[in-house]
Amino acid sequence: MLSLLNAGKRFGPKILFLEANWLVRNKEKTALVGANGTGKSTLMKALAGLESLDYGDIQRTRGMSIGYLPQEGLRLAGRTVFEECLTVFDEIRDMEREIEQLSAQLTELDHAGAEYEAAAERFSLLQDRFHALDGYALDAQVGTVLTGLGFGKEDWSRQTDEFSGGWQMRIALAKLLLAKPSLLLLDEPTNHLDLETRNWLEEYLRTYPFGYILISHDRYFLDVTIDRTVEIWNKRLTIYQGNYTRYLSQKEERRAQLLAAYKNQREQIEHLEAFINRFRYQATKAKQVQSRIKELEKIERIEIPNEEAVIHFTFPQPPPSGRMVVEAEGLSKSYGQKQVLQNVRFTIERGDRVALVGVNGAGKSTLIKLMTGVEAPTAGTVRLGHNVVSEYFAQDQYKVLDGDVRMLDDISRAAVKVPESELRSLLGCFLFSGDDVFKPLGVLSGGERNRYALARILVSPSNFLLLDEPTNHLDMRAKDVLLEAIAAFSGTVIFVSHDRYFIDRLATRVLEVENGAINTYEGNYEDYLRKKEELALAANSASQLSNTGGPFGELRAGSGAPVLSDHSPNCHPERSEGPAFLAQPAAMLSNGSADANGSPKEKPRRLNPIKQRQMEDRCAFLEEEIPRIEASIAHTEQQLGVYVSAEETRRLTQLAEELRNQLAALTAEWEELMMQLET
Repeated sequence: MLSLLNAGKRFGPKILFLEANWLVRNKEKTALVGANGTGKSTLMKALAGLESLDYGDIQRTRGMSIGYLPQEGLRLAGRTVFEECLTVFDEIRDMEREIEQLSAQLTELDHAGAEYEAAAERFSLLQDRFHALDGYALDAQVGTVLTGLGFGKEDWSRQTDEFSGGWQMRIALAKLLLAKPSLLLLDEPTNHLDLETRNWLEEYLRTYPFGYILISHDRYFLDVTIDRTVEIWNKRLTIYQGNYTRYLSQKEERRAQLLAAYKNQREQIEHLEAFINRFRYQATKAKQVQSRIKELEKIERIEIPNEEAVIHFTFPQPPPSGRMVVEAEGLSKSYGQKQVLQNVRFTIERGDRVALVGVNGAGKSTLIKLMTGVEAPTAGTVRLGHNVVSEYFAQDQYKVLDGDVRMLDDISRAAVKVPESELRSLLGCFLFSGDDVFKPLGVLSGGERNRYALARILVSPSNFLLLDEPTNHLDMRAKDVLLEAIAAFSGTVIFVSHDRYFIDRLATRVLEVENGAINTYEGNYEDYLRKKEELALAANSASQLSNTGGPFGELRAGSGAPVLSDHSPNCHPERSEGPAFLAQPAAMLSNGSADANGSPKEKPRRLNPIKQRQMEDRCAFLEEEIPRIEASIAHTEQQLGVYVSAEETRRLTQLAEELRNQLAALTAEWEELMMQLET
């Protein structure tokens, strides 16, 4: 669809990328990755035609359509949400109006006239095209996408300018998804989405009929939506096949190869320079010296770029609290007529790492504020346990900072006993180095101030951390380091995050805030989803049984025994009489399946999509490796057929045995993986 040819872009004196060659094929699902400041968003704008290149060229297929979603900055006004989304179908709606006009004309025109024939032909053509474009289902399409992106039906008739910036971006995303361009460019589309909406977007993109390119700091989101990764690194574009996890492993291999090539080149250069310096002034060696100088000049130097600076820190290990950290009884909170929490109770114990989940507006941040004492409950109590010292990180933590105070002065006041050298080292870990520490906090961006606020809480030890969206404004590397630090923290943590990977790796419990209530689930987010699915299936089965009169169906008039109705689960009319059928285990009816002995079958456990993709990649590798080893065995056996020496025979025999053992191990591994994937 689109190709970059020797493309390059500068930002002032800084070169973002050079000699970039990239062929974007139809229906490819690609991630664009790279360190902060390498030019990902700039390249995305160039692909969208909003930014020019300094070098090279972009070629686009004639007739292709491109849809671009920036990180922020879009503002919509003048229409309701539903009407704004319908504008992407203006051409189809114009077609519908013309069809209506032609229909009215056909009733008035003379059927034998030429004008009627022309109108009828036009009407037929438009109607066929309108039907092919699914014009009768426009409202349904808009409703599906708006619901998926978290808009309730009551929001559809609201004016777009009533919504905040994050919801404005959702409306813009909805329009792009409805327009279905042949190439979709999404720059951080998950920034303003909650977990449920991200899950919906993942499924939508996996079935998207055309190609797209994503920029995202959400590892799980990338792993389940892409099959190709393009990285801006070392001012070049490097293309990797596979999802983000596979890209990481391939990148390590390529870096190791680059380091080896760099080392070899340095040895070659040093050898040439040593020869030149040794014989430069010897006339008999002049020809050889000139030859070495020319050879040295022709060498294209391999550069090893500096790795992006990352955050390295550990939370101070605090004094232990009592076993009970937080206890809530009859807790309720309302704002006027809006009831956020109603009569909830829960207990948090020492060492728990609790993820709060729920849709936007469910009350997650409110619950954290109640536990910190920032807000008072409308009813009920929430109390901290013995020796509990809490630390609260809010989504808008930067707002409580004094903008006129210098960064180093502010953190020094928060940690009077900590030497300045240690404080500067800590700030350096959060990418504030050199003169940055002397800047007033007011000149920092919102993301930088939040990053500083996260560093600030580390200098005052506590054993109970309450973190509301701590991963916002952090890139993937910073998230990983934060995750590792919290995992090693000996205290108790309650956190809100919309990063699926972060929750899956960290949480030991999940508290779901929904409709004013709180439900507790043990395990991480994957365990929570599986349990929710099991509960939904159980509720559905119970509903079906209640609709059919219970597990034995309905009692029919005039019958002395219960007979299974035609609409009951697992009903077989030919077996609807006799005690043998009625004696079958109720478990068979309760879950819809049973084994040969009548015992209920255990529901197969769903694989984590990241784990499943890793297993599929491993299977693909084994399917290539096994034939290669088989070929090596055949070649070794062929060599054994020709006697060279006793020593060579022993070597080939040992090699053949090692290859057979390796083949057996890999075959067994492949069979095991295939069984797990099929299950």
